[in-house]
Formats: sequence, C-alpha cells, structure tokens
Amino acid sequence: MSFQSFSSSASSLQGSSTSHPLSPYGWDDAWAAEFAPYAEQGLLPGRVVRVDRGQCDVVTPRGTLRADTAFVVPRDPMRIVCTGDWVAVDPDGDPQFVRTLLPRRTAFVRSTSSQRSEGQVLATNVDHIVICLSLAVEFDLGRVERFLALAMSSSSGDALLGGGGPAGDGAAEPIVVLTKADLVPDATTLSHLVQDIEGIAPGVQVLTVSSATGEGVDVFAAVVSGGTSVLLGASGAGKSTLANTLLGHDVMEVQAARDVDGKGRHTTTTRNLLLLPSGGVLIDTPGLRGVGLWDAEAGVGQVFSEIEELAERCRFHDCAHESEPGCAVLAAIEDGSLHERRLDSFRKLIRENRRIVAKTDARMRSEMLRDWKRKGAEGRFAMEAKRGRAR
Repeated sequence: MSFQSFSSSASSLQGSSTSHPLSPYGWDDAWAAEFAPYAEQGLLPGRVVRVDRGQCDVVTPRGTLRADTAFVVPRDPMRIVCTGDWVAVDPDGDPQFVRTLLPRRTAFVRSTSSQRSEGQVLATNVDHIVICLSLAVEFDLGRVERFLALAMSSSSGDALLGGGGPAGDGAAEPIVVLTKADLVPDATTLSHLVQDIEGIAPGVQVLTVSSATGEGVDVFAAVVSGGTSVLLGASGAGKSTLANTLLGHDVMEVQAARDVDGKGRHTTTTRNLLLLPSGGVLIDTPGLRGVGLWDAEAGVGQVFSEIEELAERCRFHDCAHESEPGCAVLAAIEDGSLHERRLDSFRKLIRENRRIVAKTDARMRSEMLRDWKRKGAEGRFAMEAKRGRAR
C-alpha cells in the first residue's frame, strides 16, 4: 500500500480509524482523540518503526519520514523516542522533527547496567510481550521468571509520560514461545519441556514453533494478528528467523547459532517495527544479555502467585519466610509442594527490585533502613539472650 496519495489535512486525520491509512499499524479512535489537539496545529501523526542515532523512521499518512528526535527531552531515558511510540511530526519542517510523544499505553522497561540504575524502554504500546526460548539449549528458568516479571509489570502511560494514555491502559499480555521445535522430535520430551515452563508461568500461554518446518507458526500468527507484539529473548533464540517466517520473506538478517552453546551473534542491532501480512504489528529486538528489573514488584507477585498465596497463611504478616515459626511457605518447602528453587528465585527478584526502587524512591530507602536497623537490633538481642543463658 502506498501512503503517498493520502491527504494530511486535519479533517482527513479525524476520519474513521478503520479507514485511516495508519489503521494497519494500530491507529484507532482513542489515538485519534489523543492526537486531535496536534492535528489542529497542522502536525502529522505517525508511529515510530525504527530509532537510530538520534533520528527515527516514522510511518505517517504521507509515507515513511526520517525525523530528528531533538525536541523530545533527550536526558530523560524514559522519554526518549522508542520503537512503537505514536508521535506528532512537523510535516513541513526541514529537517523534520518529532514534536511530541503521545502518552504510552504500555511499555517494556528494564533497568540499565549503569550505576545510576535508570530505566530503559525497549518497546512501547505493545499488546503482547513474546518471550522466545530456544529448545536447542537448556532452559534458564530463573531468567524466564525475570522476563515474565517485567512483562507482567509493563507500565502504562501515566507511569512513563506523566499522564494517562488512551483507552486500553494496562499491562501487556506475556506469551512464551519455544522455538526450534524440530530439534526435539520426541513428542513426550517436548511435552515435558512445555510443562516445565507452564509450571513457572501461571496463566501464561506457552506455544511451540519451528520456523524450519512451519510447525505451530499458524497458531502463533493467529495469536499476534491483533495488536502489536514484541519479540524478546537472548541472541540465538530464533526471534528474527521467526519474524521472517511470519513475514513470508527475509527482512531481518539472521546467522546460525554456535553449536557449542546455542548462542547467537547479535545480527539484529536495532528494534524494528514490522507490518505482518496476516494482520498485526511485530517489533523485533536485538538479543538481550541482561534483564534488570525495573519497578516490577507487581509482576514478581504474579509470577510467584503460589508463594504469595502461601504467605497469606503465615503466622506473621511480615514473615520473611526464612526461619519464622508458623511460616506456611517453609512448610510447603518441607512437604514438597513448593520447590526450593522457586523460593530462592522469588527472594532474589524481590531483593533486586527493592534495591532498584530504593535508588529512586526516598521513602523506600527510609523503610529499608528501618528494616535493616530492626533486624540488627533483633540479632543483637538474640545474641545477648544466648550469652545470658550460657552464663
């Protein structure tokens, strides 16, 4: 479809979302209402399909434009233009600039590896967060739980841009896709692997696909045919190959994973928004080495919902599930109904998330300091009591 023939007048931009040239990219009546003030200013709506070195490619009713992002606050990492954003562009500028971001409905955010622990937005306005795992290598269940916690905490517009987004706010839906299913020809073994993931992903859809044979691709294509989906995972997980399979031709460059460990070579270097022929929009991303938590307490609670439910039966409401009497969580460990690995992973993610939040939240820092002082006082009291008994 060519966009060159569409008018950019304000009146045409306010027409029915179903007939709008951007409707295949997710434009709807709520976005039209959000954009209305900018249409009156003669600005053009568009969706960011790629960001590169301070500039971005934006698909608009006039076609794909190359625009500068300097007008959007560059020093705030949460406001940097990102693939998936809806923006207002000055169509007559030379050069052309992104004038503003529309409030985001959702975003997948991780913490950076820097000492400042800033948030990094990887994709915005997504409906499905697809976590890709290769069946060619052994699963790292802790890493999967980390991805799921972030996915289930995907932020809404008010958290990211200081104001609620259009209708449809709320966390994106996580999906786990096990790629390279052709490498596990035994149906029983494949079933067990699926059950392993289902066991740590309560309520999450788990699909198996093979880009080599086409197995499961039609089911996955149907799932992502509505809305915007982002592919996340480590290098070598088969994300770009899967994207090419859905597109029906090679758009994303791919390379074979190393035989020794199944790791890829980071052939995808930017996040790219792709229009699927069967409907829907797909964002392919580079492989992720690190996935730091960012304000993901709600997501951690959902991923470890069985621990949260057990904790409600503990004798003490502030039970740390370490050595307290009447701890329902430790009782479940003892009787085998809860795996100790799950509890260790839960503790690790909770501690990490609290450290991240404490770096930017003064109240949280104060609460953690009081908690440390309380535990220190309890420890000293216990030691003194022990010494008294010894005498």
